[in-house]
This record gives sequence, C-alpha cells and structure tokens, in this order.
Amino acid sequence: MFSQLTPAFVTFVLTVALAPLLIFILNKLKWTQPIRAELPADHQEKKGTPLMLGSVFLVGVGVAFYYNQSPIMLFLILTFLLFSFIGFLDDHWKASKQDPGGVSGKTKLYFQFAFTILLLFASFNLFELQSSITLTKSLHIVLPYGLYFVVITLFIVGTANAINFTDGMDGLLGMVAIPTYFFFFVISEYTEVKIFCLVMIAAILGFLIYNLYPAKAFMGDTGSLAIGGTLSFLAVIEKVEILIPILFIIYLAEQLSVILQVAYFKRTKKRLFRFTPIHYHYGIKYGWSENMIVTMFSLVSWAACAICLLYYQMFLQS
Repeated sequence: MFSQLTPAFVTFVLTVALAPLLIFILNKLKWTQPIRAELPADHQEKKGTPLMLGSVFLVGVGVAFYYNQSPIMLFLILTFLLFSFIGFLDDHWKASKQDPGGVSGKTKLYFQFAFTILLLFASFNLFELQSSITLTKSLHIVLPYGLYFVVITLFIVGTANAINFTDGMDGLLGMVAIPTYFFFFVISEYTEVKIFCLVMIAAILGFLIYNLYPAKAFMGDTGSLAIGGTLSFLAVIEKVEILIPILFIIYLAEQLSVILQVAYFKRTKKRLFRFTPIHYHYGIKYGWSENMIVTMFSLVSWAACAICLLYYQMFLQS
C-alpha cells in the first residue's frame, strides 16, 4: 500500500508547486478562456482566465511512469496522452484565436474514434478482454466480437465527451471525477491501475487548489478529455459496463440534458431546461451558487460510487 501511496504523494506536491508556474506561463502566452456569449453574466466575468491548467496532470503521468514502466501502465499513460492531445488541439484553437467554439466537432470525433480503435485493439491483447458484458459473476451477455467492438467504441467516445461536458464550472469535473477514480482504485486487481488512479486523484486534488471557485485557471479539454478517455477505458478494462449508468450518472446526465434540449427545441421551439449542460440550469432556474452545484454534484458522484461498490462486492467480485 505504501508503494502505491508514494507516487500519489509526490504527484500532489509537484502539482501544487508547479501549477502557479504554469498559470504564469499561460498568462504570458495569453492562452486564456473565451466565453460563449449566451452564458450568464457571472460566467462572462471569467473571460481571460488562463486555460489548459489540466496539462499539469502530465506531472502525475510522469510520476506514474517513473514508478512503474509495465505494459499496463504504458497503456494507461498512452490513453491519457492521446485523449489529452485532442483536448490540447481544441484548447489551443480556443485560446490562440479567442474562439469559444474550438476546433470542429468532426475533427475531434475523427481523432477520438481513431485513437479509441487503436487502444481497443491493444487492450484486447493486453488485458485478454472477452466480448461479453458482465451482469453478475455467473451471468454474462456474450456478443460477437465485431458487435462488442462497435458497441464499446461508441461507449468510450460517447462517455469521454460526456465527461468533457461536465467541465463547465469551477472545480466541477475535478470534484466529480475523484470518486470515480476512487471506485476503480478499490476494485482493481491491477497494481498499475491502483497507482494510476491514486496519481490522478492526487493530481486533481493539487489542481483543485487553483481551480475551486473563484478559479485562478481552468482545466480545459487538455485535462477533461484525458480524464474522460482514461475513465471510459477503465470501465472496459475492469469489466463493469453494467455499472456505467450509475457510476457515470453525473456525466451521462450532463450529456443527456444537451441531447434532450436540442431535440425538444427542434420539435417545439421551446427550451426544456433553462440552459445546458444541466449544471447551468440549477444556477439560472434555482439560483444555486457554483459552490452549491459543485458540492451537490460531488455528493451524487460519491453516492453513485458507494452504490456501485456495494453491487460489485455482492454480485461481481470473484
């Protein structure tokens, strides 16, 4: 256990120490956050806040690699880096051109599908994955490999984007992601997964010192897509697909709110929610502060983690 905690401790210290330097550099480069015109007035005040502080998570990746260079750890790191690269492209476009739209959705999806397919091929061999969805330790839904591959590819890309949607308020994604990484830390039998999850939790905790309201810098897609990609693949690696609707409930609710809003508006020319993703709805309609929204969403994420741990211990743990 001590050997797993050491990389996390080192990551936390380095993240806390290096984040101010990164914020200074981002300010000097003028890589700051443009704000969508339709967002509420309190969000307009955040224009000019340094973007891409999520790149400080690379410290954790470097520490994890230093302590463990096994093929499994290299796979996790590669997953992080590839999804982070997609986020960096988007962030750089936003910051350099002050365009809140970023690169086109088609471009991001192209990279996400390409990287997901590449990583899935690698994971099938590395983790000896079976084309089945585990309901209980004795009950499985076995799918043809081709169908399973397509379903899981769509799941990973969709979930990574859902997690990306959650990064919309100071501290929100970080506070919601910590319980999810903690769940995988607890259930995994892979030492590498345990180290990686602890390192990510430590990096996020260090990051949150500068990202909680009022944020001194934003995570950006550089960090949020990396979190999305790694959490999605961890669900596949650990064969807990059945738990995704609960474990990822916040991320899925964020994405579903956007889908429902668009569909409802096209049909009725009215809005189902005051604003989406849904975390904005609570602030605009009910007057919740950012801190209250982040706290409530975090508590829901911890509750989901607890429910999934209970189900795992009762029905999935061998």
